[in-house]
Amino acid sequence: MKTTLERARQKTNENNIDVLQAIIEKNYDARQGYRKAMMDVQDPELKNFMQQQARQRSNFTNEIDQQIRNLGDTPIENGSMAATLHRTWIDIKTRVASNADETIIEEVIRGEKAKVKEYKDALKNNLLAPQTHNLLQSQLKAIKNTLQDVKHFNAN
Repeated sequence: MKTTLERARQKTNENNIDVLQAIIEKNYDARQGYRKAMMDVQDPELKNFMQQQARQRSNFTNEIDQQIRNLGDTPIENGSMAATLHRTWIDIKTRVASNADETIIEEVIRGEKAKVKEYKDALKNNLLAPQTHNLLQSQLKAIKNTLQDVKHFNAN
């Protein structure tokens, strides 16, 4: 029979895993989105930026993967079907747009804003262990920086 402390630790552990599984899925989606954007944009500087972001999201997934494994679970290994459908929608939009790069930038901005909200919502969770909270806080800061950087391309 588990003590109250053991049950509380288990609940915290399970909560951390649930939060991290949801976030890793979003990062798989973002990584694939950036890879797709990198292939579709024309501007060389923007193409390089998209490649850097895909690499960053790959690093995020690796960090979260390790955290989930440290908590004793197996991480999911891919993104969502909804994101796959969204990338298809973006393909259609860019084909009919007069400026595909601009359309892609707008979608990246929209996606990054959604990621900021998802991370903030996750960080409001009172059951996050300090290492999970710190990891998500660090990644959120990087996402906010990306959002500012991509807005630079939108201004050009």
